[in-house]
Amino acid sequence: MSKPRPDRVSFLIDSLGMGGAERMLVNYLRHLDTNRYEPHVCVFRIRDGNPIAAEIERLGVPVDLIPVSGIRDFKRAASLVGYLRKHRIDLVHTQLETVTVHGGIAAKILGIPAIHTLHTFAYPNATAREIQRSKVTWFALRNFHDKIIAVSQAVGEYAIAEGRVPREKITVLYNGIDTGYFRRGSDIDRAAVRKALGIPPDAALAVTVAVLRREKGIQYLIEAWPEILESVPNAYYLVVGAGPYEDQLKSLAATYRLTDRVLFAGARSDIPAILGSSDLFVLPTLDDVLPTVLAEAMASGLAVVASRVGGVPEMIEPGKNGLLVPPGDQTQLAAACIRLLRTPEEARRLGQGGLAIVEARFNVRKQVRELENTYRGLLERTFPSR
Repeated sequence: MSKPRPDRVSFLIDSLGMGGAERMLVNYLRHLDTNRYEPHVCVFRIRDGNPIAAEIERLGVPVDLIPVSGIRDFKRAASLVGYLRKHRIDLVHTQLETVTVHGGIAAKILGIPAIHTLHTFAYPNATAREIQRSKVTWFALRNFHDKIIAVSQAVGEYAIAEGRVPREKITVLYNGIDTGYFRRGSDIDRAAVRKALGIPPDAALAVTVAVLRREKGIQYLIEAWPEILESVPNAYYLVVGAGPYEDQLKSLAATYRLTDRVLFAGARSDIPAILGSSDLFVLPTLDDVLPTVLAEAMASGLAVVASRVGGVPEMIEPGKNGLLVPPGDQTQLAAACIRLLRTPEEARRLGQGGLAIVEARFNVRKQVRELENTYRGLLERTFPSR
């Protein structure tokens, strides 16, 4: 008797830039049981050259492009039905926006299950066009998708209240990371990494890793840095990442005459080494559903200072693995950073607490097994005779 073929899952995503959802897709594909599931990835557009596509293809997973300009581009999106039929796809898993609508419709036409991962909140100052697009997306989630994976309790409740998604459709599954990959930072030469970055070996080093957008709140920590330096004269702040707000942040650091203490490293591929060379991780974000970078910091053994927004309180427990501050509160942000930079023994204790939390809640291997079980339940319900 021949072995049954794996169920074919099509991962549909708007593009493969350097965002959190795109990086999370790589994590899931790396640990997916290919004896049970055969993954295919399809994107609708190219963003910044789609750099994540190369990482996916190195895993042996094909990446296809169906050019779709937006939610209203139904003529081009109709080819998605033919694509799914050609590859005999059994289940569709959508992420981000445009693919949510077209992927859900295509799955409904073909009679196969569709699942969506909800990564974000809608922005409060949305334009009329964005509000309309949001309404169409919520309609698709309610009517064309069988299951919604919320990456935090907060975003799950948001989907119920704002999108009127039935509670029974929602499963909360935290984003997972490869905890072992980030623990490798403990084996690096801290002094050598710091020297390469222009940071003294004895500096009290705080770090932020993020896409540089205004919403990440980094400007508040730069503005607070002179106050921090009064209490911690050897403090340095390292900003890792690139993005549309980079020039404004650099200008702000120059205005405060901090160019020798607030350093910008740009986008980097050696994040475990940088985290392993730091003393404190800070994320002064103004709005975040579940920032995966906090799990990466915890896996690196770092205490965390972060804003009390979105799903962040589901990750950071004050007194256990870090400290929480109100978003945009420069005074409390400075006080929390000063406290942990001046008391390295407390920072180390909180870092150890973070290691336990990240293994229990955010280990990607555990998350992928849960995701696979969700797939199995939908497939058995849709194709009971298999």
